[in-house]
Amino acid sequence: MKLLVTGGAGFIGSEFVDQLVADSEVEVTVLDALTYAGDLRNLEICKDLIHFTNIDIRNLSDLNSLFQEKQFTHVVHFAAESHVDNSISNPGIFAETNVLGTLNLLQVSSKYSIERFLHVSTDEVYGSVKEGFSTEDSPLNPSSPYSASKAAAEHFVFSYLHTFELPVLMVRCSNNYGPRQYPEKLIPYFISRLLNNESVPVYGDGKNVREWLHVSDCARAIALVLENGKIGDIYNISSGIFRENLEVTRMLLNMLGKGPELITFVEDRMGHDFRYAIDSSKIRRELGWEPKVELEEGLNQTVKWFTENAERLG
Repeated sequence: MKLLVTGGAGFIGSEFVDQLVADSEVEVTVLDALTYAGDLRNLEICKDLIHFTNIDIRNLSDLNSLFQEKQFTHVVHFAAESHVDNSISNPGIFAETNVLGTLNLLQVSSKYSIERFLHVSTDEVYGSVKEGFSTEDSPLNPSSPYSASKAAAEHFVFSYLHTFELPVLMVRCSNNYGPRQYPEKLIPYFISRLLNNESVPVYGDGKNVREWLHVSDCARAIALVLENGKIGDIYNISSGIFRENLEVTRMLLNMLGKGPELITFVEDRMGHDFRYAIDSSKIRRELGWEPKVELEEGLNQTVKWFTENAERLG
């Protein structure tokens, strides 16, 4: 296998690469534009076992040259703009990277006859789920410019399966957390502020529900889908661990020895989805995957990592 991992210097991508090179002899090339959320320090452990190239997936010419040179057999596509707040203030870059960038990758993957193209998507494409669970067959109902861009990318991915017979697979992941995450998402951002004894801004009443998945469990699931997933199929990846944002905030306060006076309730985000919930029984049943990391264990590990790597908090 000659594998290209896009966005491999990012949070989930670097964990995937770490696990892969530790357990196999796959020839891995990591592509990353090294925007604010990509960091070569994330690849420190495995840097001598991979090839790295600084390319922006919006540049079709650079992608074509890379594919021609490396003759990849497999692609795992993580690269994306992913922060909902940023998509509200600057939606254009989300369309450029998440939609047009994905289309560029599909074009060169089809041209060079890639054997497996695995696209990493998100549970947010289903939109807010008032009750029950979204399955892989549920309709897409994106709410934010971010989730809309990911949903659009999905449609392009499957168009390349049906029109050009590109062998594609897809995963939709619930909220990831863990060490090395850029401190803009709730958990690392709140840890960074609490370590500085600063208040944490909780949207609305803090009752919004998210399903939390440790990054190591997510990466392990993606590797299973790459190896054993059925071409043309979608696999939800989720933990079954649901918590209100306020509850997660209080857990972090307790772990860091801080009091509730550091919670500040702020005006809710525009279009804020209330609840995400996806059914991951398919990947559990068909590929034998199960999450291993409980939330309290994972949060303690994450707090410990950021405490010991305070320079990564900006």
